[in-house]
Amino acid sequence: MYLIAICVVGFLVLLFGLLRIRQLRRRRELEEHSIEADALYELLEKNREILLFDVRQPLDLLAHSEIIPGAKRIPPKEVLEQASLIPKEKDSVIYCTCVSQSTSRMILERALALNFTKIKFLKGGLDAWKAKGYPVERYTTPFHLDTA
Repeated sequence: MYLIAICVVGFLVLLFGLLRIRQLRRRRELEEHSIEADALYELLEKNREILLFDVRQPLDLLAHSEIIPGAKRIPPKEVLEQASLIPKEKDSVIYCTCVSQSTSRMILERALALNFTKIKFLKGGLDAWKAKGYPVERYTTPFHLDTA
């Protein structure tokens, strides 16, 4: 009986350790593919060849109808279904507004799984950009609320 308990505990410790290693590896990979608002602003000032994509959910965009100048809005659902909407061979930055940045992270993880190497997400998203006082413009292009 004690041997079974020891084996079960050992297995659980091993499983927890493997999950923790995976979580840390994933976090490190995400950090490698993130960019701070200051760094993005500097890059955009120096190099207009960086593509910027607003991947906010439609309701987030409805609540805050602003976009970083030069950004192209792509609904996250479309990006996940058709990753080629973001060019693989060009430097790209994606951003959203959710607190956990879950939309950007989800798209980033999908892109990395498809071997995109030149993609980053804006740490803190649009809120971090605006907090630094960087410019935004009104988003006026009509869009659909994806309620499905």
